[in-house]
Amino acid sequence: MEETKGELEVITRYFADFSPRQIAQFGALGSLYKEWNSKINIISRKDIDALYEKHVLHSLSIAAVFKFQPGIEIIDMGTGGGFPGIPLAIFFPDVQFHLVDSIGKKIKVVDEVVKALALNNVTAQHTRAEEIKNRKFDFAVSRAVAPLKTLWQWSKPLLNPNRKMDEFKNGLICLKGGDLTQEILESRLRPVMWDVSTLFPETCFMEKHLLYVPA
Repeated sequence: MEETKGELEVITRYFADFSPRQIAQFGALGSLYKEWNSKINIISRKDIDALYEKHVLHSLSIAAVFKFQPGIEIIDMGTGGGFPGIPLAIFFPDVQFHLVDSIGKKIKVVDEVVKALALNNVTAQHTRAEEIKNRKFDFAVSRAVAPLKTLWQWSKPLLNPNRKMDEFKNGLICLKGGDLTQEILESRLRPVMWDVSTLFPETCFMEKHLLYVPA
């Protein structure tokens, strides 16, 4: 338990007011992902011991900027093992998340983690985002999956253009790293961008960025 508290400190130094249920859910992520990573390699071996910092807190940089309202629906495109969707679903228990990935074994891990955490606001689907038809979402989120131009092509048909939040219009939110100058130029978009290191001054977030494109 003390070990879990230590791991969670990287989150609780930036966020407060979690319910006991949320603390328990965040606390369970470490052992769950270590167990599943030993069976299905979804997180690099060098990163699994830094799960809370490099994966959970990184995912929650979205929550540091966007205050999602209860009842909205969010799609996580190319969720991999469940990032950023699962940490966000714990953070926002009244928001509905749909996690999709084209690799079946990754969705299996997502399903098992969701079941173990009793996350009733998460659904998962083995599919590509561009294959989803006749369904709309308020936001699309993604973490290091594809170039911005491609992410926008995938997400735009899925986005409900109606405003659901006071500050931000519905749209695409993605986490990316490195110099994005050329990628943004090729996308012909004008995303709003935050440096994750200004939200969380941790060394591992240097050159990590949060981008937002309104629908």
